[in-house]
Amino acid sequence: MRGGKRLIALGTVLLLLFIYTFSTLVTNKSHSISSSTSCQGDTTRRLQLTQPNLPSSSSKLSSSILSSSSSSPYYLNLNNLNATSKAREQGEHLLVLTPLTNTTRAKSFLERYFELLDRSTYPNHLISIGLLVTEKSLLDSNTFMHQIQQWQGRWSNAFNDIHVYERTMPDLHIQSDGPYQRSLMARARNILLTAALREYHSWVAWIDVEVVDYPPTIFDDLMRANVDVIVPNCLLQREDHVFWAYDRNNWAETDYSLDMQQRVGQDYIMMEGYNDVASGRSLLVDMPTHLGPEHRVRLDSVGTTFTLVKSHVHREGANFPPFVYQHEVETEAFGKVANAMGFSVYGVPGYTVYHAGDNTNPL
Repeated sequence: MRGGKRLIALGTVLLLLFIYTFSTLVTNKSHSISSSTSCQGDTTRRLQLTQPNLPSSSSKLSSSILSSSSSSPYYLNLNNLNATSKAREQGEHLLVLTPLTNTTRAKSFLERYFELLDRSTYPNHLISIGLLVTEKSLLDSNTFMHQIQQWQGRWSNAFNDIHVYERTMPDLHIQSDGPYQRSLMARARNILLTAALREYHSWVAWIDVEVVDYPPTIFDDLMRANVDVIVPNCLLQREDHVFWAYDRNNWAETDYSLDMQQRVGQDYIMMEGYNDVASGRSLLVDMPTHLGPEHRVRLDSVGTTFTLVKSHVHREGANFPPFVYQHEVETEAFGKVANAMGFSVYGVPGYTVYHAGDNTNPL
């Protein structure tokens, strides 16, 4: 009897040891699986952050991407990223960039801005749009967000993507076109460019939100010129349709203007249309237009009411100086930098686009 009780006690102890051992093994295994899953999740998140969102149409670029993993680095062959005269046929992606620095004007012209892009002959699925908002009040506007969602939410013919970036810059909204404001505008453009430019973009188009009319074929036409930087002739939209200049920042230096620069200080800024100094430069808006849309002229400076740039120009360092460079800042300084780096900069006097100017709505 006593021996039977000992056996029962021993069996109970052994059973308890077995249960404890088994539960410990299950717990450790469960913890190991949980840790492994967590690590895999972290890796996935890291890959999502580093792997670019390449559009399916970028076949050449896609073939250059090696699938990322924790043991293999990300690799992209930029030699396959080209900007050619046959951009549409090659499926080259266009990035359209527009700083929105005036909430009232943006609300008035943004719908027209999208309509013009939508009616262009360049395929929408190859067009990315980047907008920089510098006043929070615009983001708080239901109309603005509804417009963005409406255009990108279409079930067919949607743009490749629309990205809105916010960078509050209070001083930018002071009503002045002086050097300080232009310097701030240069910073705003550089912020937008660095935030929006992706590795699959072949072209960059800078378009003012207040540009209210241009030919639907403008991207194809300007790309066909196959130059690094090119601008059309930007005029003022008028009800009487009179030829009236608007963008005076597209110009070429003359002997007179170059000589004048030798007689002023290095930090002297010669901005066209903003002071009473007669620079003697040859403005694109003053050049003959009867030679047609195929006639191009070399320029030393450009504005950005409508400017088409091969993306490699920006990637290689030609951006918008917020400081004085060869007596210019911002867009004109960009033209100077591009020329100094050996890029081709052209204007087309006979190819016209129209800006709203002081009009409160498109005519």
